[in-house]
Amino acid sequence: MSIPINIAELVTQNITTIFALITTGMFAGILAGLLGVGGGIVIVPVLFFLFQGFGVSPESAMVIATATSLATIVPTSISSIRSHHKKGNVDFVLLKRWCAFVFIGVLIGSWLVTRVNGSVFTLLFGTIATLSACNMLFRTQKSAIFNTLPSITGQGMMAGSIGFFSSMVGIGGGTLSVPLLTLYNYPAHKAVGTAAAIGLLIALPGALVMLAIGSTPVDAPAGTIGLVNLLAFICIVPLTVLCAPIGVLIASKLDANKLKKVFACILLFTGVRMLVQVVF
Repeated sequence: MSIPINIAELVTQNITTIFALITTGMFAGILAGLLGVGGGIVIVPVLFFLFQGFGVSPESAMVIATATSLATIVPTSISSIRSHHKKGNVDFVLLKRWCAFVFIGVLIGSWLVTRVNGSVFTLLFGTIATLSACNMLFRTQKSAIFNTLPSITGQGMMAGSIGFFSSMVGIGGGTLSVPLLTLYNYPAHKAVGTAAAIGLLIALPGALVMLAIGSTPVDAPAGTIGLVNLLAFICIVPLTVLCAPIGVLIASKLDANKLKKVFACILLFTGVRMLVQVVF
């Protein structure tokens, strides 16, 4: 799909879409600061339903939402890595051990996004969102099952799976890697910090693959190259960065645990709704 060269024309013709995307960025940023959740778990379903509201098919909406979400994670994860690194919470030894496996998983997963019907990824995201919501609602802080991480082979399978599934649904490393690491008695603060770096390992190659070899759907929204909607990227990223501190400020004044439960209920509803849309 060709991209309008005249920026003013692009803006005036898509003012409603731009307003909705800016709102999405604000919402994702506030939630990221408020609850410590990754932007992808918020951005993907919002874009999925938003694009459909502008006449995009569910299949096209899902793959574009996935690719665009990965693109937005790149700059925000870099900022997050710097913050966590200053606190000593990024485990570079683990990253060095995992990076090749994550990368391979991402390449396979992102390639599949460019080749497989989008309804498959809607089903997958709905499943992951539902499981993540249940994890937030019912899992306790002291629910480690194993005392230490598995062997190198086991860790390679974990890392590859995280890269594979995360790239296919447009989320960073936190949604899958933090729960998995803490199952193995890994320190929670290091799991969160290291997950930010894993997110960059997932988002950058995944977004590039979908940008370079993805075939733009005929019903894609304006500003889409490959499978990445640049209009959404430009609108969402600055607002996510600017609004995250607002979320942190709100969190300092409210009960974070109760807020996380509320978000988990919303996420559960969203995940189930996506599953129902695919099945029925």
